[in-house]
Amino acid sequence: MSSTTLKSLDHSKLKNSCTRFASSFSSSGSCDVDLNDLIFELTVMQSTLPDRAMSAMEIFEFVRKLDCYPNISIAYRIFFTMPVTVASAERIFSKLKLLKNYLRSTMSQERLNGLATLCIEKKLLDEIDIDTIISDFASQNVRRNF
Repeated sequence: MSSTTLKSLDHSKLKNSCTRFASSFSSSGSCDVDLNDLIFELTVMQSTLPDRAMSAMEIFEFVRKLDCYPNISIAYRIFFTMPVTVASAERIFSKLKLLKNYLRSTMSQERLNGLATLCIEKKLLDEIDIDTIISDFASQNVRRNF
C-alpha cells in the first residue's frame, strides 16, 4: 500500500481493509496484529506521513525508523512475504515439461539440466555478453593447419 493509497482512504474504507487483512491472515482465531490497534495506527500514520509519494517499502522503512507503529510494521512484513502470483513458477515447470518431452531421448541429463537452467534464468542470460564468451572460446581452441 503506497502513501497515496493510504492517504486517500477514509475511516470506513480503512476499517474494511484492516478487517479483510486480519481475517485473511488469522489462524484459529488469533492474528499477528491487533485489529483495533492497526486501525488506530494507520489513522495516526495517515497524518504523520510526509507529503511526498512513498512506495510500500519506503513506508515500511519510515515505520521501522520511528519504531512506534508495531502493528503496521508486522502487517507490512506479512505483506512483503506473501507471494503475489505463482505464474513465474508455473512458467518454469511448463518450460521444463516442453524441454523434457522434446529432448529427453536425444541428450544426457546433465545437458538437459543446463538447458532448463538457461530457459528458466532467461533474465540473467540476457545480461551476459555472449560475444566476449565466444571470442574467448575461439581463441583457446585455435587449430593450426600444418
